[in-house]
Amino acid sequence: MGLPGYQITAIEEKDGRVKLSARYTGPIACPHCGGKRLRSKGRRTRRPRHESWGLRHTILELESRKWLCHQCGRSFWQRFPGILPRKRSTEPLRRSVAVKHFDGISRSRLGRREAIGSATVERWFQDFLRLRAAERRGAPCPRVLGIDEHFFSRRHGYATTLCDLRGHKIFDVVLGRSQAALESYLKKLPGKERVRVVCMDLSSPYRSLVRKYFPNARIVADRFHVIRLINHHFLACWREIDPVGARHRGLVSLMRRHRHKLKPEQVARLEAYWARFPVLRQIYAFKQRLCSLLLKKHRTRKQCARLIPRFLKAVHQLRQSGLAQLVQLGETLEAWSLEIATMWRFTRNNGITEGFHNKMELLQRQAYGFRNFNNYRLRVRIMCG
Repeated sequence: MGLPGYQITAIEEKDGRVKLSARYTGPIACPHCGGKRLRSKGRRTRRPRHESWGLRHTILELESRKWLCHQCGRSFWQRFPGILPRKRSTEPLRRSVAVKHFDGISRSRLGRREAIGSATVERWFQDFLRLRAAERRGAPCPRVLGIDEHFFSRRHGYATTLCDLRGHKIFDVVLGRSQAALESYLKKLPGKERVRVVCMDLSSPYRSLVRKYFPNARIVADRFHVIRLINHHFLACWREIDPVGARHRGLVSLMRRHRHKLKPEQVARLEAYWARFPVLRQIYAFKQRLCSLLLKKHRTRKQCARLIPRFLKAVHQLRQSGLAQLVQLGETLEAWSLEIATMWRFTRNNGITEGFHNKMELLQRQAYGFRNFNNYRLRVRIMCG
């Protein structure tokens, strides 16, 4: 049966169903005081659903007694292990249904298979998630934390994802992305002093929150977002110089690639185009040098000390270029110079968090959207944690 303390007395199969007659042989004690001096006051028969045998539904038939405790004077109906009070199903059945739904079987199909309602499947599944979440309650903050935002719903807006980058799992999901929305959560978050590294995109509200609530953490800019920012301003500057050429999909594909990934015929095509706009050749070469500088990884402290002057010189050249988009890029890189330079030393990035965002979007599509953020948060913490 998968339950301790029971003895099967009879097995009967009828119309594709199995009836297990059993009696409980374990100890009986008062649930209020633990006393064992009891007197029987009556009896009844309980017939809860039990875990199916193959495709045959199983009914468990038990004789339950009402007891009077001489120690505390209270009356109670007998409790059985594996069957909660006032439940018409055993815990193994509820757990098996929840696990099957967790593995991807839809509620309607599972309800037809087990002869229960789809709402019952959802209710058992929520109980299963709450039980799993209770096991993780009080978990300390991870030492390497990734922070990023993702869209939740039109009504509630965006949510913030806290990811354990070392353990490759979601730590928590919080509704909102502004400083006012996250302050109340971060104030109550235990173990903030354990965090040593926080990886994020170039978001000023997140940076101010990390500096305020994670005093021992070093902020590392996400390399993907930094390179994407450089490409964005480079393409915007190109559109200001040549609006017609910037709309050519073939040229855009070539201009966005790194120099070492271009074939000889593609280099010749770019050279022919740069002959018409020589300034684009210089901007492209500068972007390639800057990206190759920022893509360096696993550098020691001495190697980082040699790379910093090159980076600061590039930022100064951007601010003195006279082109609006490049000047704006230089100001942004200067404001985030410390976090960007830290990328050479710490190789963590938010790629793991972005991957979990794809899985979280899949959960939303499977549920046809969530109205209640607490249900969404509970499901994300279990399925992505």
